[in-house]
Amino acid sequence: MWTSEMTLMMWVGVKETLIMTLLSTIFGYLLGLPMGIALAVTDADGIRPNAVVYKILDVIANIVRSIPFLILLMLLMPVTRVIVGKSYGTAATVVPLTIAAAPFIGRMIESSINEVDRGVIEAAQSMGASTMTIIIRVMLVEARTSILVGVTIALGTILGYSAMAGIVGGGGLGDIAMRYGYYRYEADIMIVAVVLLVVLVQIFQTLGMRMSVKLDRRKR
Repeated sequence: MWTSEMTLMMWVGVKETLIMTLLSTIFGYLLGLPMGIALAVTDADGIRPNAVVYKILDVIANIVRSIPFLILLMLLMPVTRVIVGKSYGTAATVVPLTIAAAPFIGRMIESSINEVDRGVIEAAQSMGASTMTIIIRVMLVEARTSILVGVTIALGTILGYSAMAGIVGGGGLGDIAMRYGYYRYEADIMIVAVVLLVVLVQIFQTLGMRMSVKLDRRKR
């Protein structure tokens, strides 16, 4: 029978999942945005080609992205313990989530910037704009719709990663689904946790797409 304690547990799980997802996305963009910009700028077709810098960032991004999240989560436990003071719980899960998200976000930023019309960039260069000005006022502005769509994708991906962290006591809905739904064979709890995860993804998706449509100049 469903009880008020279960409802409270689910509510706490939702809050922990949102905290993990939103904080990891913010920190992921703090790391991934500069990486993505650097990848786009130093590419062979970028405004400041640099094969060495591009190759280093490319290798880092590919290595981190190729490691399954659960394995990365376990590999980073010592690092997480140093930063947070423990290797389990909501706060601790933010560390591996951020590291896993940063290269993924970097690749999306690189892709978004590469979609910017080269003519606009060349026009800015012909007017003597500096590299930083072109990046901030041309590339990021022109790519903002695609970047916002990328934020929506990143939120959904990180939310899925946060659910997997429940296997090692990461907190949130994933932890509830594992501890009660899987280990204790309480199917109703697992179903509710999964439904709530799906609802959260749909909310992020809907809000992100609506905002991207509003910012898309081509649809004005």
